[in-house]
Amino acid sequence: MDLDLSSDSAGLTASLVDVESVSGGEADLAAAIERALSDLPHLSVHSDGNAVVARTTLGRSQRVIVAGHIDTVPIAGNLPSRRENGLLYGCGSCDMKSGVAVALRLAARLTAARRDVTYVFYDCEEVEAERNGLLRLSRNRPDLLHGDLAVLMEPTGGVIEGGCQGTLRAEVTTRGKRAHSARSWMGLNAIHVAGGILDVLRSYQPRRPDVDGLTYHEGLNAVGIRGGVAGNVIPDECVVTVNYRFAPDRTEPEAAAHVREVFSGYEVEITDSAPGAPRARPSSRRDAARGRGRDAAGQVRLDGRGQVRPARHARAELRPRGSHARPLPGRARARGADRRVRGDDGGLAERLSSAILPPRGTSCRRRAGQQRAWPCRRRAKPRCAG
Repeated sequence: MDLDLSSDSAGLTASLVDVESVSGGEADLAAAIERALSDLPHLSVHSDGNAVVARTTLGRSQRVIVAGHIDTVPIAGNLPSRRENGLLYGCGSCDMKSGVAVALRLAARLTAARRDVTYVFYDCEEVEAERNGLLRLSRNRPDLLHGDLAVLMEPTGGVIEGGCQGTLRAEVTTRGKRAHSARSWMGLNAIHVAGGILDVLRSYQPRRPDVDGLTYHEGLNAVGIRGGVAGNVIPDECVVTVNYRFAPDRTEPEAAAHVREVFSGYEVEITDSAPGAPRARPSSRRDAARGRGRDAAGQVRLDGRGQVRPARHARAELRPRGSHARPLPGRARARGADRRVRGDDGGLAERLSSAILPPRGTSCRRRAGQQRAWPCRRRAKPRCAG
């Protein structure tokens, strides 16, 4: 199919949703995105597997990266997309084909931005970190990911989220003894023993630590269970897969140690993990004065509303240029079977355009011999919560 990048956000999102792209099966959607972007003369387009990168080459002194993943979780009877009461339903409509639609509209409309822009559409974000397309790009074509500011278009309700949680998956195993179900007392049912694992999870109290002024809400949950041999056999093994989302004040080894402590007495195997990341902080007073290395990913909402909240987890890094630069992480969010988004983007494309194309008259103070601080922002007036 061909994508019409001139359509509105809701229409383009619906077109993207209707192309099935479960992790590992993004080829058709990646090809459609590549074709659409290749028709735009102001962009150079590159591909790596099922990841597509489009870049302006205007010779600007700074570069903004707008990125998002094109894969989804497995289909749950929610294709094709449908509209109902001003909402768009369908697999991936929220996480995150609506964000991809906004990025594609930006790619088509911003032909002469004041800063160069890189658009990254990558695969396999919803699965284990080693398959992540952004990670693969960082290994194969790190030059394509150079930038000064990165925006990951995950669903946040227009919030710029500062910092992100780590993620870890582990398999917790119980052992039993096989027996014929007609003589069940001669065996030990491993699935029954696994009830203890579920009791641990039910009683678990997640931390809510404060890290650099942001409150993170951790989580430890069962996300899968397998066991059984045959319909007349007492099973001798049961495996519960758990997912731990942890705040960035814990390292991956510390997170793994915590999971093993929680499930003390059970076999625990860590199968996948990715680190969290605190929000970026200035590396020096001089950088802070210039606006470099600031909490750029955690200061404001795009819609001007109140507080900032942390993101959920980091898969790979979009690393800014410069020795002062801190990693700008990718991130993921929880998802449900019936995702939905509003029928319009609420002006998100326009607000992002304004971030890349600041209004005329916006200025920054500059001392002789110094570069201009970036990004430049006018302070928003406080708004009444009532």
